[in-house]
Amino acid sequence: MIRRLALILAVFMFVFLAWALFLGGDDVSITKNGHEIAKINGPFGIIIGVWSFILTLVILFCAAILLAFVLAGVGLVILGGLVLVGLVLIGIALPFLLPLLIPLFIIWVFCSIVCRLLFK
Repeated sequence: MIRRLALILAVFMFVFLAWALFLGGDDVSITKNGHEIAKINGPFGIIIGVWSFILTLVILFCAAILLAFVLAGVGLVILGGLVLVGLVLIGIALPFLLPLLIPLFIIWVFCSIVCRLLFK
């Protein structure tokens, strides 16, 4: 499970990197308080852009590893909570489903008797 999740996150990161490299521009702009201070383009902009992509890849990889370990424990808690909620909902809905369950029980008993006679 963890390996599959790690593989999915790694594929996602490589797709993101390819998207950013092929569709992103070579311009890097520095903004402060919503106003553009400097715009760097040309070869130096490409170098800064590649460095930012490498840094983004490392940050995403670290976040993916952290989430894989954190969500494994949290996932068990969420799954237990969903099971508890499901049991409560079944307990609430069971009296209303009783008119439906009685004919289904009769059909189940009939099928089990027929199967027992056929396979003896």
